[in-house]
Formats: sequence, structure tokens, C-alpha cells
Amino acid sequence: MNLHEVRVHPSDENLPREEQLAWKIAEVATDPVEVTPEVTEMVINRMIDNAAVATASITRAPAVAARAQALDHPYAPGSTVFGVDGRFGPEWAAWANGVAVRELDYHDTFLAAEYSHPGDNIPPILAVAQHAGRTGAELVRGIATGYEIQVDLVKAISLHAHKIDHVAHLGPSAAAGIGTLLGLSTETIFQAIGQALHTTTATRQSRKGEISTWKAYAPAFAGKMAVEAVDRAMRGQTSPTPIYEGEDGVIAWLLDGPEARYQVPLPAKGEAKRAILDSYTKEHSAEYQAQAWIDLARKLHNEHPELLDPSAIGRVTIHTSHHTHYVIGSGANDPQKYDPTASRETLDHSIPYIFTVALQDGAWHHVDSYAPERAGRPDTVELWQKVRTVEDPEWTRRYHSTDPAEKAFGGRVEIILTDGSTVTDEIAVADAHPLGARPFARADYVRKFETLADGVVEDAEIARFLALVERLPELDATELPGLTVTARPGLLESIPLPKGLF
Repeated sequence: MNLHEVRVHPSDENLPREEQLAWKIAEVATDPVEVTPEVTEMVINRMIDNAAVATASITRAPAVAARAQALDHPYAPGSTVFGVDGRFGPEWAAWANGVAVRELDYHDTFLAAEYSHPGDNIPPILAVAQHAGRTGAELVRGIATGYEIQVDLVKAISLHAHKIDHVAHLGPSAAAGIGTLLGLSTETIFQAIGQALHTTTATRQSRKGEISTWKAYAPAFAGKMAVEAVDRAMRGQTSPTPIYEGEDGVIAWLLDGPEARYQVPLPAKGEAKRAILDSYTKEHSAEYQAQAWIDLARKLHNEHPELLDPSAIGRVTIHTSHHTHYVIGSGANDPQKYDPTASRETLDHSIPYIFTVALQDGAWHHVDSYAPERAGRPDTVELWQKVRTVEDPEWTRRYHSTDPAEKAFGGRVEIILTDGSTVTDEIAVADAHPLGARPFARADYVRKFETLADGVVEDAEIARFLALVERLPELDATELPGLTVTARPGLLESIPLPKGLF
């Protein structure tokens, strides 16, 4: 990997575009290096993963509304939308599918200086591939670039420290991935990256307080903006330059300011794009920092039946990283994280709630665990109010470690019972993590898809999709539109479509 120093340059320095980060990213996107077999296999896994969580979401309100917008934009040749037949404008297909993928907070993740769900790159890149008549091999190349750029940006540049939403790294990565897919020039991709970044820098209020349905839309919006940015760049339109390094640019005014310096790792010319292998998916439908805590709570449920009586517990203290404490823990100072009437999106970002339910049930379900009647159960509310998180410097250090053997997203729990006894345990990574107790493999991705698609998609349709996606590198342009699923007859017809402007 090459490290590129990125800093603010006053306008009178006239930083050459070849030295700008957006240009360096575009050069990675145009490098014709071959995709390795391991990366190809993981791309297939993540295509299955995205299809699984999108399928499980297609009857949920945000996905229904986004799909309704796409249905109002039919287009030929166009792109497919999960759940329905037909072809639609690629930007609207990217939008609808992006919302469906993100709605349950159930797909892959990469955490470093910033947070990300790099699987969000797949909907816009796939939509453009279907519309533009590209092959499966070209799609794999585009997705490998999307993951590479997002992961590399996430390793180097923190957005959340300045309350900027993490999708500001997604716009550039998706634009770069689309550029690779289409074989565009470095100049065109450079302009698209600048536009995509410029239009996708938003605040993190979408993940604060009472979290709204926009949480599912935020990455879909970035993907849609990436599609549109590429379209404009292909028509010869230019972007704000330098977008990162300018004296009124992103770094100077939205991030660490005029004196900031970042070291951004990017593959050297001829170096394979392998970043997708650094990412990891979710076994449970919850924010990634909750994954390990669900696994630990399940373990405690089975090993300590005395913990199932909330009146027997005096206090639960979760010692964890800065991020877990301040974003999904009590350190966020969000009273909504303890509110039984809070939205699903809010409960998804409440580790006190998630740990309580997983401890009581010994399981986690993407629908049942968030149901209003589940959140309002008196014994759950009683225990929930006793759970607090604290930052532990050692777990924060491990969270930020660059050593894979040390990196951790969990912590230690201390449960003090009313009889004076104490139960303590700890977990570093989720069971499904590559270094966890049961790392996810192809069979797990397939099982996740089959489980989430049950009752939504007919068995024959599940089998058809799996057989097709597992041949991804061999698919020709006529087969690529098959990389979607159609809901079972009657399922979507019973759901009223909300009407807006279109």
C-alpha cells in the first residue's frame, strides 16, 4: 500500500490535480489489476448477504416508500428492484435497493478511524451494471474497487469526530466503483468522485436522539448521488476542486481544519484490491458494536439462569470502547435509548436495550426482538433501566488497534446481584467475526438468505438466485438482471404504496 499525505492547500498553492486525493482514488479505480479468487468469493458472499437483508426488508415502510418512488420511474434498459418485476432508472433502483439493504442494519461492516457498511456500495454499482449491460466479471471488479476505496478512507479519515455522517466516504467509493465497472478514464472518475463527495456530506443527527427512518435512506442517497455524479462527469461536467484539500474544502471546514494531515492508504499500481477481506458481516440485526454483546448475553443466559429474574439483579455495568459507550451506550445521553416506546431505529442503537433482551431471551430476532410489545415488557423495562455503559481505555485502545489479533469490538460486563454476588465475563469480537468463535463462511451466508427470505420469496426463486450468484464471474450481460428476487405472489400487492410528487 502507498500512504498519501492529505492536507489543506491554500488556493494560491494551486495543488495539481494529480496530487489530489480524488485523483489518487481515480487512479486506483482505473488500475486494470486482476481481482483475486479470494476477493471474488467474498464479493459473492456479500451479494448473497445484501440480497438476504433486502428481501427481509421489502415489506417494511422505508423500503416500501423507496420502492414506490422507483416504480414511478420505469426505464429501458434500466435496472431491477428487489421484490418486483420490471426495469427502472438506475439511480432510482440504486435508491430503492439501497434502502432495502440498509433498513434492518443487518449487512456488513468495517470499523476503524470511521464507521462504515461497505456493502452499501453494491446497490449503485449493480444498478449501473444492469442498466449498462455489463458482465458479472466487470461487476466484480467494480465492487472490489468500491470496497477498497471505502475501507481505505475509513482507515484514515474520521468523520464522526466532527459529527459528519459516515456516508461521506460512500459517495466517492461508489463513484469510483462505477468508474471501474464502466472502464471510465481517470479524469472522468476524478470529477465524479468530487461531485459525489460534495453532495453527500451531512451531519450525524440522523443517528442521534430519536433516530428516524432516514437512517436507512442516508446510504441509498449517497449511492444515488454517485450514479448521478458519474452521469454528469461522463457528460463533461466538472466538480469542486480540490474537493478534499481546498482552503474551503471538506477537510478545512468539515473535518480537522486547515492544519490537518491524514495518511490515506491506497493500493500501489498493480496491487490487488483486497479490502473487502478486512470487512465482516452481521449474524444479528443490530448495530455492529452490539454483535459481540448479543453473543455474550446469549452465553450468560445459558450459563447463569439466576440472571433471568430482573429483581435479582442490582446493577449491570458494561465496560467497553469509547464508540460503543458514546454512540450506542449510556454515554450518548439519549433518554430515548431507555424509552420502551422508542423507534426500532433507536432501539437498534441502544446497547442497554439489546443486551437486556438478548440476556432474557437467549436469542435475537430481526423483527421479534424490536416489537413494541417486546420492548414494553415490564420485566425487560425493569432490567433495562439498570444497565449502564462506561468507557474502558483498554477496550478503546483495542478498538483502534491495527493489529487484527488485538482489535476488539466488545468489552467486559459486570453484573452485581442483590445478594451481593457478582457475575463477570468478557468478549472481544462477535462469534461471526473472522476471528470469532464461528466465523461466517459461504454456508452461513446462504443460510442467512434462506432464513430471511422464508415466507417472502418462493423456494424456487431462492434456489434460482443462489445458483446464479454463485456463477457471478461467468455471467454475461443478459444474465445480470437476474441478480434480484421477486416476492411471492400476493405479498406486495396487499401493501398500499404511499403517494408523493411522482
